[in-house]
Amino acid sequence: MDELIARGDLDELLRRVDQLAGAHDWPQLLLLAQRCRLAHERGHQLWPASEHALYRVALDGPATLACRAVGESDGRFSLGPLSEVIASTHSWRNLEANLDPSPLAATIAHECAIRGEDLSSAHAMRAFVDLPLVIQPWEPEYPVATYTEYALDAGASPTAGALQPIKPRPVVALHHDRTATDALVELVRTWTSQSTGRARAVAVEGDAFDAITALGPRQARAVEITPADALATMAWCAASGGARGRRRGMAAGRFDAWWAAVALADLDWPPDPDDLGRAIGSMRWWRWDAYEPAGGWVLQLAVSDPEHRLAWAVDARDTV
Repeated sequence: MDELIARGDLDELLRRVDQLAGAHDWPQLLLLAQRCRLAHERGHQLWPASEHALYRVALDGPATLACRAVGESDGRFSLGPLSEVIASTHSWRNLEANLDPSPLAATIAHECAIRGEDLSSAHAMRAFVDLPLVIQPWEPEYPVATYTEYALDAGASPTAGALQPIKPRPVVALHHDRTATDALVELVRTWTSQSTGRARAVAVEGDAFDAITALGPRQARAVEITPADALATMAWCAASGGARGRRRGMAAGRFDAWWAAVALADLDWPPDPDDLGRAIGSMRWWRWDAYEPAGGWVLQLAVSDPEHRLAWAVDARDTV
């Protein structure tokens, strides 16, 4: 190992990572990661080998060492945040004893809760996360990521039925409170800040089709979806990195989806979960498009609040 590091031989070090992971030599992998991080003192940039070693320990190592790996990594060269990686292959029951209460530990707990664990009794984590650490009855089954040695399957946002054409409408008055539109655009900030994506959102005094029209497509079509599917779609987009950005993880995705839903419902933060469930259930949600070719990362949602005659629409896209 020292000879490879002294030579700065990144290719051989990555092969060494695979050999050690195949042999389940997790302590040696952690040692390799530590020494590769220090190699910059000799003029070598071996961060990819270091981060991949930590990724492999977080993915498949025993809980004690996996927690150490997550704490030592910044996720710079990983397929996703190690807080999500470790939760994809370990249960909170096995991890909890190895984690002191902290924002990182709370993020891991949140990832585990998203995968179906009821962590409502994990009171020490409540100081670091505003959302309940158990999926609510009105929430969807979130599309979580699956990790392997060299690949990430990020799942997919829920599919919708057949979209139907929207009849052209005159443009209606815009609603100028930007709280909800900013929250909708925030769902895809990684697409726009770290990749080449673009995003727009509008609020109008009218219904969902008025909001879509206000975005200016020459033609559009839409299909109504459930509030749960809308929440899952928002969370999936917020968790992703788009075409070139760094994946944020489903804990961040769920948080941003709740944030957007609270803004749309005009509730205080943090919300009462039952109040939020009732609020989004009283709204009507739509998936829409402007007949664009399928592909890339897309968030095209519209939502209306019939009681207050307000509606919002977002149009965001990122491509390779």
